[in-house]
Amino acid sequence: MTVELTRPVSRRTLGVETMLVLGLSLGQSAVYAAVSIIAKLTAEGGLSRQTAALNTSASARPYLDLTYQLLGIVFALLPVLLAVHLLARDPGDPVRTLGLDFGRPGSDLARGAGLAALIGLPGLALFWAAAQLGINATLVPAALPDLWWTVPVLILAAFQNSILEEVIVVGYLMTRLRQLQWRVGAIIATSALLRASYHLYQGFGAFLGNAVMGVVFSLFYLRTRRVMPLIVAHALLDIVAFLGYALLPREWFTWL
Repeated sequence: MTVELTRPVSRRTLGVETMLVLGLSLGQSAVYAAVSIIAKLTAEGGLSRQTAALNTSASARPYLDLTYQLLGIVFALLPVLLAVHLLARDPGDPVRTLGLDFGRPGSDLARGAGLAALIGLPGLALFWAAAQLGINATLVPAALPDLWWTVPVLILAAFQNSILEEVIVVGYLMTRLRQLQWRVGAIIATSALLRASYHLYQGFGAFLGNAVMGVVFSLFYLRTRRVMPLIVAHALLDIVAFLGYALLPREWFTWL
């Protein structure tokens, strides 16, 4: 007797799978961000008097803190491996399908740098305007102690953020929504709003800025079918933000 080991995947199965992947990753972050913004809005002094800190210390003991930082980076990337594994059920190599391979290093680096410049410079202006309007919390991009491993960990954290967000929110999500026969406009809007929602803990300026970034990145992916330049762009933006805040005089960032 022959046992059937595979069967066509239904739209319902793809929909449930997508919700589970998001629930284990950035969808979960979006829920926590919504709770966080409510807490900040209802706290004494309002939103502008609150702080949103990234890359915070996990222990007063340096080597234990380093261990926690590295474990956090590794485990945060597991949803990416899960998403790629699930996409492997589709025809073709999922790494190539997502444009996650290293086949075009020069082009990916150049396009990524261009995207970073396109997003980064207007983004700084938006953050300044949001701070003046009091619609953002005070942002602290790096709150780690000044130790020998601080810079390498911040760089790793930047790549962790970029890989997680671009593979899940752009590559995986947009692939699945296309298979679910969503309209292109709805796919772009969903990806962009998800990206904006898990940054909401930083304030409404960050929400708007990341929504715009999400639209730009989604349109780029639909045109090129490559997520690697998006990872490069996102990593560059985060590296500049994290290292700049950690290494430059603190008074330069009072406008955040």
